[in-house]
Amino acid sequence: MKAIIPVAGAGTRLRPFTYSQPKALIPIAGKPMLSYIIEELQEAEVEEFIFIVGYLGDKIIDFVNSTYPQLKSHFVHQIQRDGLAQAVSLCRQYISPSDEIVIVLGDSIIDVDFKEIIQLNKSVLGVKKVDDPSKFGVAEVNPDGTIKSLVEKPLIPKSNLALVGLYIIKETAVLMQCINDLIENNKKTNSEFQLTDALMCMIQKGVELHSYKVENWFDVGQGDILLQTNAQLLKKFARVDATAKVENTIIVEPVSIAANCTIVDSIIGPNVTIGENAIIQKSIIRDTIIGNYTTLVEMTLNNSVIGSDASMKGLSQRLNIGDNTEIDFSK
Repeated sequence: MKAIIPVAGAGTRLRPFTYSQPKALIPIAGKPMLSYIIEELQEAEVEEFIFIVGYLGDKIIDFVNSTYPQLKSHFVHQIQRDGLAQAVSLCRQYISPSDEIVIVLGDSIIDVDFKEIIQLNKSVLGVKKVDDPSKFGVAEVNPDGTIKSLVEKPLIPKSNLALVGLYIIKETAVLMQCINDLIENNKKTNSEFQLTDALMCMIQKGVELHSYKVENWFDVGQGDILLQTNAQLLKKFARVDATAKVENTIIVEPVSIAANCTIVDSIIGPNVTIGENAIIQKSIIRDTIIGNYTTLVEMTLNNSVIGSDASMKGLSQRLNIGDNTEIDFSK
């Protein structure tokens, strides 16, 4: 089985953080979102990965090559973002008709056992009940769990089951035929070539697609969801690196403190992630993500996201601060 991971989006809803790094590399609970996807698929014995890159794609390539040097990986560039189906079509040079593929969107965290799903030995789409299905691809499911129909962002949804960005496809040749048909005939929905439409084409050709209900799914597209995801994952992945220097400080679990941090005279937590080489002095931090090489002095922060290489002093506030920022409120 081969994995296709689209990570070409610009992440505009997460600016200013995504001005300097791709959304998939934003740290959550101690490591980038993309790491969770790669490592979970590795545990499921997926050995070959195809990354679809675009905005700040060089950073994705450098991260994968440096962090996972043994990974058999390929990179394709989606220069014109024309929908998920068009993105998958760019991977055809690395896919043969007999391959089975798993497609996982690189900007979502899906808490499932990938190995268990793959071993079901059938084509599976991850779904979850949502309050407003009109924002997503929507699946209408038969009583036996097979998918009856799929529609992308319907005005009047026939179901509240949203596609969560997890697709396991065994009939790869049929999928690629359907994608080619969309592109060759310029069949767009909402001005894009939708993977949802290609999957519906597969159903119309007689392919059985099965639904798999996902309990925990985080569509990390905005700051509040980012912090909620961080808090949820810290329950499983909280840790304090052995190289972190923590003095005269109260730690309220769960927290993640990365390597070579210095934290003095502070209260940290709950639900705080701190990146590598950060310095925090005389501060109170809770429900917050802090990037690498950031310095905070005499700060009180709650429900905030602070980028890397930022420097701040003397403030009690809720903030969203991008990378390479220096702010001094003490004057």
